[in-house]
Amino acid sequence: MTFLEWFRADRLPHIYCTGCGNGTVINCTLSAVDELGWDPDRCVFISGIGCSSRAPGYIITDSLHTTHGRALAFATGVKMADPTLHVVVFTGDGDLAAIGGNHFIHACRRNIDLTVVCMNNQIYGMTGGQGSPTTPVGGISTTTPYGSAEPAFDLCALAVAAGANYVTRWTTYHVKELTKAVHAGLTHPGLSFIEVFVQCPTNYGRRNRFKQVSDQIEFLKTHSMIRQKAERIRGEGGQVKDGTIEIGEFVKRSRPAMGVVK
Repeated sequence: MTFLEWFRADRLPHIYCTGCGNGTVINCTLSAVDELGWDPDRCVFISGIGCSSRAPGYIITDSLHTTHGRALAFATGVKMADPTLHVVVFTGDGDLAAIGGNHFIHACRRNIDLTVVCMNNQIYGMTGGQGSPTTPVGGISTTTPYGSAEPAFDLCALAVAAGANYVTRWTTYHVKELTKAVHAGLTHPGLSFIEVFVQCPTNYGRRNRFKQVSDQIEFLKTHSMIRQKAERIRGEGGQVKDGTIEIGEFVKRSRPAMGVVK
């Protein structure tokens, strides 16, 4: 197969807004899948509700578009029913960390052999631009018109603490690194969590003074810092600048995993 053959041509053009970063994440994920030479008949893509969760509908494999926040529960059932399947979950920050937060924690604890790709646009993009668990302090949304006063979840730190085997974070600016990270996650036993900061020009960007899509991409570029460098700065008694997106690998370990074919 070729990379483009993974797409359902009859479902195109897609529904995403102009400039949305979700398409980049889909491309990087399918590039990694294609590199592995997987059989589409042995792959299942699963999602919940939200902009990111429309992704499986554009892929030729079997897929499940499930209820809000429950993608990991469905994915666990699929993997336990047939551990030989390659199961990939597309989710968003609201779907995963809000209504799906408990499923996220326990999927990491159980260390199910799944690959979870979270498109974090820091807002509820599909349902009206409400604040999500990852909206940063000061972030404007329809439910935080004066700026969010709550600290945002660090999804990667949460996944590490809960027990996921492989955890990494990149942005839609870092396409090569993201593709390699997804490839690593797809081949690593246990739960692999890949968080991707994506631009949302319609519901986040326009409310938070990003006039152009390129402004958001530039922000992701200039505000990202490799995690090892950030740790070094903190270790030297320094302070990592507020708003910095720590990117790179958070953990890669070999805890016992569920659903691994031996």
